Amino acid sequence: MTTTDTSIRVSQVATVMIPVSDQDQAIEFYTGKLGFEKRADVPMGETLRWVEVAPPGAATTVAIVPPRDGEATGVQTRVAFSTDDIDADHASLKAQGVDVDDAVARMGDPVPPMFSFRDPDGNSSLIVQRS
Repeated sequence: MTTTDTSIRVSQVATVMIPVSDQDQAIEFYTGKLGFEKRADVPMGETLRWVEVAPPGAATTVAIVPPRDGEATGVQTRVAFSTDDIDADHASLKAQGVDVDDAVARMGDPVPPMFSFRDPDGNSSLIVQRS
C-alpha cells in the first residue's frame, strides 16, 4: 500500500484579490473610508501596478487589482472583515456615504452579526463582529 503525504506548509491566508476598474479610486476608498493602510504600490511591467491594502496590524492583505480579460468588477467577494463593534462601524460607513446594507443582520448564535458594504465598483464584502 502506498502512503501519500498530503500535508503542505501553508500557515495563513496571505492576500485576497478584489478586481477594481480604478486602482487610485480603490486606494482612496479602502484607506479613506475603511481606514486601511496602503502596504504596497509597485509597478508591474509598463502599465500595471500591484497594490495591497490592509487593516492596521492585519497579517492578511487585500490586493486591489485590475480585472483580468473577461473578468468583471462588481462581484460578491465573499471576503469578511472582522470588527469588535459592528454597530459603530455600520453607522460610520453609512454616515460617510458608503453603500452599506440598511441594517446589521442578526441571525443568532453561532452566526455573528454582520453587514455587507460595496466599494465604488460594486464589489460586495462583509464586516462581521467576532466575540
